[in-house]
Amino acid sequence: MHDLIIVGGGPAGLTAGIYATRARLDVVLLEATAPGGQIMVSDLVENYPGFPGGISGGELMERMTEQVKLLELPIVSGEVASVDFSGPEKILHLTGGGKLSAKAVILATGAAHARLGVPGENRLFGRGVSFCATCDGPFYRGKTVVAVGGGDTAVQEALFLTRFAEKVYLVHRRDALRATRILQERAFANPKLEMVWDSVATGINGADGVESVSVKNVKTGKSKDIAADGCFIWVGIRPNTGFLGDALVLDKGGFIVADKHMATSAPGIFAAGDVRDTPLRQVSTAVGDAAIAAMSAEHYIEEEKS
Repeated sequence: MHDLIIVGGGPAGLTAGIYATRARLDVVLLEATAPGGQIMVSDLVENYPGFPGGISGGELMERMTEQVKLLELPIVSGEVASVDFSGPEKILHLTGGGKLSAKAVILATGAAHARLGVPGENRLFGRGVSFCATCDGPFYRGKTVVAVGGGDTAVQEALFLTRFAEKVYLVHRRDALRATRILQERAFANPKLEMVWDSVATGINGADGVESVSVKNVKTGKSKDIAADGCFIWVGIRPNTGFLGDALVLDKGGFIVADKHMATSAPGIFAAGDVRDTPLRQVSTAVGDAAIAAMSAEHYIEEEKS
């Protein structure tokens, strides 16, 4: 049985690994794919301290991963199917069989992009429907795309799309963006970006690829189709907590409820980053969460030993 298992290899998981390893805990990091998390697909991170010119999400995570490798943090490939946090031994049952156990666990499983739930979205995913401008933007050089959302991610990614697309329509259900002021200023100053206010996407149309996006004005009730070659969706995130069952208290959105020490409703279980109920989901907040979670886990383990 390990001292600590960290589940998730994004900014929060890697940071927790750095702190736990330096504390000389017997720790292992469990990651379903490869370390990095959502930020890997971000073209430019401008608000992470220490990089005045900005840094790509991929490069930032490469540096974090290199740091944990230098500390010789064991990284195990696997995905959690279910958990048992009822006793002093915290058990993680893995998909495909097998299990890991530890005295404490830090959950840093992050979140995934929310979907619109409209006709055509799932059918055309990968054939014009995307959640990643950095990944798919270059395919739309000289073309027209529709983007959906109004927060920081939506506006930043829509601006990135204007590097390739001839026209980008940004569909937002309100009459004002939620993005930070500097991103709004850039959006309004970009001649390739056109706002579609007070509107929601109601369908994504096309046979073998996206041909148009149906939108409805929430104030007038009028609908129209916008001819487009692609549709990018940024309407929020959903936490990766399905494997927890009823093991922990979650909020109405499915995010883990944790206190200022990152402690959850189960003793010895801590949460960090986008998976928890936090008012801000950024790399900087994930890193801060993880440092606290690792310290709290260390204290919990020492108390249990004594």
